[in-house]
Amino acid sequence: MAIGLIFEGNGVTQEQYEQVLAQACPGNQPPPGMLYHAAGVGEHGVIVIDIWDSPESMHAFETEKLGQARQAAHITSHHVTIFPLINIMQP
Repeated sequence: MAIGLIFEGNGVTQEQYEQVLAQACPGNQPPPGMLYHAAGVGEHGVIVIDIWDSPESMHAFETEKLGQARQAAHITSHHVTIFPLINIMQP
C-alpha cells in the first residue's frame, strides 16, 4: 500500500535540507521505494512531501540513512504526518 508523508521542519533552512539531501540521496537519486519527492520553504521552514510505495520502504530509508543525515544537520524540531493513499493522479 502506497503512503504519503509530509515533513514540516520548524526552523529548518534550505541549507540544512540540502545537506540532508546530499548525504541521504547522493546525486539527487531517490532511494528504493520512493515514488515522488518535493520540497520547498514555507513560512516556518522546509516542507517535504514524499510518496512511498510502502511503509516498509519508508522506514528502511529512515533507519538506514535519513535519521543520521538529519542528526548531522542538527534538525531537531519537526513534525511528520504519514497517511495511507487512496489515489495517485499523474499527468
